[in-house]
Amino acid sequence: MDTRTYKVKDVTAVIEDFAPLGIQESWDNSGLCIGSPESPVHSVLLGLDCTPELVDEAVASGADMIVTHHPLIFSGLKRITPDDPVGLTVIKAVSAGISVYAAHTTADKVMAGVSGAMARRLGLQNMEILDKEEDGVGLGMVGDLPSPVSAAEAVELVKEKFGLKAVRTSRLINRPVSRVAMCGGAGSSLIGKAMESGAQLYLCGDVSYHHFFTSKDFMIMDIGHYESEIEIVAILFSLLKKNFPTFAVRITENIYSNPVFYF
Repeated sequence: MDTRTYKVKDVTAVIEDFAPLGIQESWDNSGLCIGSPESPVHSVLLGLDCTPELVDEAVASGADMIVTHHPLIFSGLKRITPDDPVGLTVIKAVSAGISVYAAHTTADKVMAGVSGAMARRLGLQNMEILDKEEDGVGLGMVGDLPSPVSAAEAVELVKEKFGLKAVRTSRLINRPVSRVAMCGGAGSSLIGKAMESGAQLYLCGDVSYHHFFTSKDFMIMDIGHYESEIEIVAILFSLLKKNFPTFAVRITENIYSNPVFYF
């Protein structure tokens, strides 16, 4: 029986072997934002966003480390007060001695990460990174559908595969969709790359009004920021469960952290 005592640095090492910290975008704040690498870990709780409610759940379940996709702290904090959601989360985590780690654009830029999960959900073939960097990582993914579908069928396929009741889309194109590009989260910056890739359809989140004015043979579909990224939580869970089979690793059961509501 494995009786070793693991530390925060052991957990982060496994995550960073999968999604190296050095590949994150310059504006990002992936990594350990609360806690010491030397702190012991007996249980890890995973979620997409680190919220006050997630910290409460960690305390209640006995978890001493939280791993999320979105960083709790994106930029410098000028004050930490319980009146601000981020401040309240920091206060709760520090008070409870809970370490907090985020794998954000690090997990976005690897093939097995966020956009790769989107592509696999659609069953794409011949997958490649959409905006590839020199070291073979990068944002987004592009690939081919097993067989072409109409634009209307593409809408229904995406809704079915991602479990969506509705999507926001540009005008449906009058040609088959055979090649699909995607980027989890806010992906408007890669619209040009998607067009250059030969894709007829581009999936992402947080698309603004003017981006929906597209050329006649190219369409954009906004499936939601949360909806496009949520699968990374299960990917990180499987990664940690495989490497740390002797202590509790669990996904939040009660926290739906999507700040966008549909009525």
